[in-house]
Amino acid sequence: MHAIAHIGKTIRITGEITAQEPLTIAGQVIGTIDVSGHPLTVTETAVIEADVMARTIVISGTVTGTLQSEGSIVVEKTATLKGDVSAPSVTLHDGATVHGRMDIAGRRKTEPLALAS
Repeated sequence: MHAIAHIGKTIRITGEITAQEPLTIAGQVIGTIDVSGHPLTVTETAVIEADVMARTIVISGTVTGTLQSEGSIVVEKTATLKGDVSAPSVTLHDGATVHGRMDIAGRRKTEPLALAS
């Protein structure tokens, strides 16, 4: 069973967050967030002003900053996103507010196909 770190909605952090496990943020973060190789979930109550790096990022709250994902970024209908986004896959749900640039490049890791013999 994998642990998920959680920053509660009454917690405010200014500075650098690094984690080697999945992270869920419901509070306020100002600074940088690096959970490379792991998923980041931003709940509806979260307010983030940070540069973010993660394997996957799911946003339901408010995020301002530069987001880099190794896999995908999902912007839910309750989200407000202001900043630059870089990921192989980005999903924007109806109702989401997005201001910024998106770099959706084919960096997604693909599985090699087995050749028929």
